[in-house]
Amino acid sequence: MSAAAKSPIEEVLDLLDLEKIEENIFRGVSPKDRMQRVFGGQVLGQALVAAGRTVEGRVCHSFHAYFLRAGDPKVPILYEVDRSRDGNSFTARRVVAIQHGRQIFNLAASFQLEEKGYEHQFGMPDVPAPETLTDEHTLRMREIDKMPAEAREWMLRPRPIEMRPVKPRGIFERTKSEPFDNIWIKATGALPDNIAVQQAVLAYASDMSLLDTALLPHGVDWHSGIQMASLDHAMWFHHPFRLDDWLLYAQDSPSASGARGFNRGAIYRRDGTLVASVVQEGLMRPRPEKA
Repeated sequence: MSAAAKSPIEEVLDLLDLEKIEENIFRGVSPKDRMQRVFGGQVLGQALVAAGRTVEGRVCHSFHAYFLRAGDPKVPILYEVDRSRDGNSFTARRVVAIQHGRQIFNLAASFQLEEKGYEHQFGMPDVPAPETLTDEHTLRMREIDKMPAEAREWMLRPRPIEMRPVKPRGIFERTKSEPFDNIWIKATGALPDNIAVQQAVLAYASDMSLLDTALLPHGVDWHSGIQMASLDHAMWFHHPFRLDDWLLYAQDSPSASGARGFNRGAIYRRDGTLVASVVQEGLMRPRPEKA
């Protein structure tokens, strides 16, 4: 390996470090090894960075996004920022992501000056500490021989986010279960102190496992030939956090209908503080079985 080779989390930070090509216009790229479509979390993180580059002295407290078309990983993505409003306390931005002359994604984000006020939150689920759990890479290694040869390289490559599920499932497990899933997550390397970068990386990570929660009651997964894609994604930031320390991603799916799965996520620091909330709806369309 070259001495200049970067770790997976350093590569993610590079993806999020957008190039400014004009006032309010930024350019992002995708990993060179991405063969099919752009990962949704990448576009979420890049769009949030683009919005944040036009804001000073305020921190994002929420964003709402829609995935409109599959992104092409072979060409750059242009992010155009509309400076919708700069108020006394809040700043609003709208970001449109463009490829091949068409919108593939849009995001509306709101930023706020730091304020104090009333506080309350739901408690963190009572789950084992991450140190007592097995990491996802080790779990994959136990079943790698079951994977098709063409998928093994992808399954074994290093990841930027380490995940430790509270209730591990086999790669081809088809057991039906309640639509709840708790996963400890952490960046696999150090991250900058910058809160905007921490938020962008968490937005990136938040799209990794959430949609899968809606599949649990049906005894299927993405190996079952289901067409899956994120449709929309919203996120609220409540308190500061560091993703290079463990966070608990508590996920549930209250409903699935119309070939869509609705999912929620609550993200906690180890001390039990709720730092972010996530909501996502995704396509989970059963494909017709071949005759």
